[in-house]
Amino acid sequence: MTTPNPEPGPQPASAAALPTLLSVMFINLLGFGIVVPLLPFYAKSFHAPAWQIALVFSAYAIGAFFGEPFWGRLSDRIGRKPILISTVAGNCLCYMAMALAPNVYVAFFVRILGGLASGNGSVIQGYIADVTPPEDRAGRLSWLGAAFNVGFIVGPALGGLLAHPESGHVGFQTPLFVCSALSFFCVIALALFVKESRTRGIEVAEKASRWAVIGTAVRNPMIRKAMLVTLLAGCAFVGVESIFGLWTQARFNWGPRQVGEAFAIVGVVAAICQIFLIGPLSKRFGEARVLTFGMVLTTLCLLLQPLGSGAITVVPLLAIAAFGQSIAWPNVAAIISRNAEMEHQGQYLGLNNAMGALARVLGPFALGMGFTTIGVNAPFYMAGLIVLPAIWLAWSVRRRR
Repeated sequence: MTTPNPEPGPQPASAAALPTLLSVMFINLLGFGIVVPLLPFYAKSFHAPAWQIALVFSAYAIGAFFGEPFWGRLSDRIGRKPILISTVAGNCLCYMAMALAPNVYVAFFVRILGGLASGNGSVIQGYIADVTPPEDRAGRLSWLGAAFNVGFIVGPALGGLLAHPESGHVGFQTPLFVCSALSFFCVIALALFVKESRTRGIEVAEKASRWAVIGTAVRNPMIRKAMLVTLLAGCAFVGVESIFGLWTQARFNWGPRQVGEAFAIVGVVAAICQIFLIGPLSKRFGEARVLTFGMVLTTLCLLLQPLGSGAITVVPLLAIAAFGQSIAWPNVAAIISRNAEMEHQGQYLGLNNAMGALARVLGPFALGMGFTTIGVNAPFYMAGLIVLPAIWLAWSVRRRR
């Protein structure tokens, strides 16, 4: 196991840096939330068949899978600020290109580039790790998760208000132009209010092979186990989210309105948890213990969900599972940042986020197959079993002082 270098003191940051970074994450997910519910109708406006619509959906996750480690590593080398400005500017152009795409093939290509540009979460996490004392990182990183959830709550509602499907393809341009404009304002804010955090370690990062860093991540048991938690928990919960609408329709005859309301409640619960609870709990009990509790909670709720008899039980169970899941993201990132060399923080966090992107591809596919071939309730039992090993993995990364 590679022993991480002693952690340097946090670098100074401007007072506006954290709100600006939270805004960037919010805009990332606001744009994602605006586009995702409209995507089937947007792709259908090109008269695309179902398999092409599915490809347009998956293109974003494919781009993010490659973008997260790439931008994280590059930000270790040349600094966080130029990468953030470049990726958000790329987002701005991609939303514009989506609005003007002439056919579904161009839309697919632009969607991959959009996922690549939006894969800057590791850079934002790296910035926060650079400027935050280790004991406070889980709390600060949980604020990013809250911005993530709020963006995903507001996005679909805003997209529904701005879109006009009855106008054909042109009716989807307004929400995409709005996303582009919001990204442009984020670029201005990043340029004006965010100071570079990478004042040390850049020279060392320039000399490191990406394969050497990946090899170190695989050999380091703390980092390896934390990344596996991200993959397993992500596969389970994202898979459940993808199949939840079909499941509730089959069991309770729910429509889009009831499913949308359920997800809105889930997003509010997750955001409140990440703003007010994760930081104090992680500081008091340690990231690994809180992470373990979250995995236990998620497993139990997923396994109990098929026993639900309607909204009065289904929505609370989903919300509690989301509470447990929302614990995972910031605490895994904090554990990785504690155990990674300072000069490679961005790349390690990028690899972890790539595991999350991979989960967004594998989870819906696996649980969708279970729903189709095994039974209506099978996805929840599969998800519970997938998270089960994550409980042991989370407990085993307790930090030995």
